[in-house]
Amino acid sequence: MKVLPLLSLLPRLPGLPGPRLSTALLGATVLELVVLTGHLAVYPFGLTHERRTPASPPGPPVLPGAPSAERPVVLLHGFIDNRSVFVLLRRAVARHGRRHLASLNYSPFTRDPRTAAELLGRHVEELCARTGQREVDIVGHSLGGLIARYYVQRLGGDRRVRTLVTLGTPHGGTAVAPGAGLHPIVRQMRGGSTLIEELRRPAPGCRTKFVSFWSELDQMMVPVDTACVDHPDLDAANVRVTGIGHLALPVHPAVATAVLDALESQEAREGTAPSTGTTTVA
Repeated sequence: MKVLPLLSLLPRLPGLPGPRLSTALLGATVLELVVLTGHLAVYPFGLTHERRTPASPPGPPVLPGAPSAERPVVLLHGFIDNRSVFVLLRRAVARHGRRHLASLNYSPFTRDPRTAAELLGRHVEELCARTGQREVDIVGHSLGGLIARYYVQRLGGDRRVRTLVTLGTPHGGTAVAPGAGLHPIVRQMRGGSTLIEELRRPAPGCRTKFVSFWSELDQMMVPVDTACVDHPDLDAANVRVTGIGHLALPVHPAVATAVLDALESQEAREGTAPSTGTTTVA
């Protein structure tokens, strides 16, 4: 697996008792509160659907393996969220030269991730038709990553998705999904749900490259390694993030740099044998 940048996020705070992990957890919790406050401020601006970019002029069909700058990137938010969560990541991707960026809002009243996955499939087809591209990359946060994985693995989306990057996604099901007894879509995020079990089924020949970012301080993922992709048929790399929690994953600059690296890596462009491992990025 390509080694991603090693960056330091939170230094050990002096004068605090307890082990280093407790200090790191405290720092991550403070950062989560800061991120939450900022996100609440921008949340209303993401309630509406984004404007569509103009269609590409007519031309010859684009073959797979087009330059990454031309390949669209789809951003998919998590539960009870919207596209505003990707304000900073979107800006970083755009500065890196990606021309086609699209954020998809799905309704918080959606009762089944499969329904959202079907919506994602239609969105990807429309985006490919509009831009003249054959493939896209997807970045999904939390539930968004699970929806995107279902589209890729169970609805034939691997023919359209070159690389799927997930941030704090409960691939194995999480034991602490909030409101699990209240909302059907959140119940599907728990271990042993019909959705999680369906994703455990064989997926021979799946063409999409998976890169999953997981944090040892992600309080939403129990156990924390449930955010890793562990499937014998999938070409997956799991990237370990230290020092930040669930909400900070889509906004922290170190993670953004690592996401860009994952989208631009040789493995993502050309395809290699399946790779596994963990790398610290923050």
